[in-house]
Amino acid sequence: MVSWNNLDTLKSFKKLESTKRVDLKAVMSGESGAKRVKGYSVPMACGLSFNYAAKAVDEEVLTALEELAAEAELTEKFKALYNGEVINTGEKRLVLHQLTRGMLGDKVVADGVDKREFYVGEQKKIADFANKVHNGEITNAKGEKFTTVVQIGIGGSDLGPRAMYIALENWAKKTGNFKMEAKFISNVDPDDAAAVLNSVDVAHSIFVLVSKSGTTLETLTNEAFVKDALKNAGLDASKHMIAVTSETSPLAKSSDYLAAFFMDDYIGGRFSSTSAVGGAVLSLAFGPDVFARFLNGAAEEDKLAKNTDLRKNPAMLDALIGVYERNILGFGATAVLPYSQALSRFPAHLQQADMESNGKSVNRFGEPVNYVTGPIIFGEPGTNGQHSFYQLLHQGTDIIPLQFIGFKNSQIGTDVDIQGSTSQQKLCANVAAQIVAFACGKDDDNKNKNFNGGRPSSIIIGEELTPESLGALLSHFENKIMFQGFTWNVNSFDQEGVQLGKVLAKKVLAHETDGALKEYSDLFNI
Repeated sequence: MVSWNNLDTLKSFKKLESTKRVDLKAVMSGESGAKRVKGYSVPMACGLSFNYAAKAVDEEVLTALEELAAEAELTEKFKALYNGEVINTGEKRLVLHQLTRGMLGDKVVADGVDKREFYVGEQKKIADFANKVHNGEITNAKGEKFTTVVQIGIGGSDLGPRAMYIALENWAKKTGNFKMEAKFISNVDPDDAAAVLNSVDVAHSIFVLVSKSGTTLETLTNEAFVKDALKNAGLDASKHMIAVTSETSPLAKSSDYLAAFFMDDYIGGRFSSTSAVGGAVLSLAFGPDVFARFLNGAAEEDKLAKNTDLRKNPAMLDALIGVYERNILGFGATAVLPYSQALSRFPAHLQQADMESNGKSVNRFGEPVNYVTGPIIFGEPGTNGQHSFYQLLHQGTDIIPLQFIGFKNSQIGTDVDIQGSTSQQKLCANVAAQIVAFACGKDDDNKNKNFNGGRPSSIIIGEELTPESLGALLSHFENKIMFQGFTWNVNSFDQEGVQLGKVLAKKVLAHETDGALKEYSDLFNI
């Protein structure tokens, strides 16, 4: 049995507090910096590596983090999770998203079902359906092929799958794996649904409705919007829609859908990209084989998260350096900066995954914690961000740790040489320059042009963004979030913070309001 204790009760945390602060500017300058870049790196799966040379850590800090990992029993807690213990204490549920891509430990049986077999079975059903759509065995009412897939969902049913689709779209077109264009409707704002519907040929579109409960207000509202558009086009909506839901939801056996694919309560929305939630849209867009490759990349990275040696476990190491920055150095935010346009929505996905998971002020037992937990997560792709918020990152009053992601090669495989270097070389030159600029700064008598440096960063670097490396990247961050939650002793797998606003919104729509809520409702003439 593992012990669940608050961070500030651990002896190793108190030792971590007493470690000497690292002068990042000094250690990253000259030959010292060169040695760190070569030495402070951990291999990841699928050709990726996690380099933390530009983090404000040294051997003393790393040793203290090793002791913290051991005392907090992070390896043992992960083992308990993948072996099917009830880790989501708030909702009294198992946490099984890793099981959608591979077996890490014992067979997990829940509700009388082998859950690995269940997830694999749903993936096979989705693959069969997607292949029939691509082969023209499943068509619209006129016997014509579907050319577009539109996912209707919100939160984890949108952000993750959308980010993964965008990440692989150009790769799929280049490699001949592009089957269908994908679009996404999420916001209950009617302008969102209207914009998507105006951009597609609804007669040749298949719609994926994603709602675990079958009762999500925004999703069902957008479904009605879509059904209305299909009806106005003289089309039978039931011949254009599939559902991704739970077996117990009202959508599961409805005749309103061509097919239904299932998920369960053991996979949170923000962790559902490797389940049927991502599987349906990605398999339709790129083919089941590409989705399988994505799953394989995630599975390989999951295996590394089992490593008991902190310095060979990239997700745990990344997590604990983040805890050190948050709880010892006092940094309140983290910027995720992918130098890859294909990852343009990846920071938004991580923003939800991280902030919904670890944005908690009580521990697993509902008791207030006396220390800070999850940081604010934000980001944009480079080099765009350099011309936006990097001013504050370089010279602002707050130090914000940075998480760069970069690839040596582009997805398209072709480039142009301008002024002696290609576009990809210019992109890579920028990320290399930014890491050193943030760490080392630049002294200048003109204080307006002075850069203090000492701004920590890490980088995940790979050869190319492929289905496998994307899966590994996703797994890394999911496991980082998990390890940080374990360390802070919070439940990373519920999200009560999203509920209150929903409840009050229903009161507004039912005209059951008073006080400030009524006045704000009246401002909108509701």
